Amino acid sequence: MLALTDQAASIVTAIVTNQAEEETAGLRIMQADSTHPEDAAFGLQIVPAPESTDGVVDTEGSPVYVDEAIADALDSKVLDAAVDEQGGVSFQLLEQG
Repeated sequence: MLALTDQAASIVTAIVTNQAEEETAGLRIMQADSTHPEDAAFGLQIVPAPESTDGVVDTEGSPVYVDEAIADALDSKVLDAAVDEQGGVSFQLLEQG
């Protein structure tokens, strides 16, 4: 299952709590372009709750929901995040271990 760095978990929680009020709100990772499933591009979206088939990555803060269609591709990955000087957030997938 996908793991998150402490930095990513903190940033996800900050983003989710600023954009959603629902207790089940989280960050959802899904395939960005479903017309080309071989592409490894992923989309991120703040959602009020997971889809029924989503995997759930529980963190100290807000949960991360992983679309079932890409769960295998993210199985051995770690999600990291950073904030630049202008306040922009970037996410990066790293290999576990």
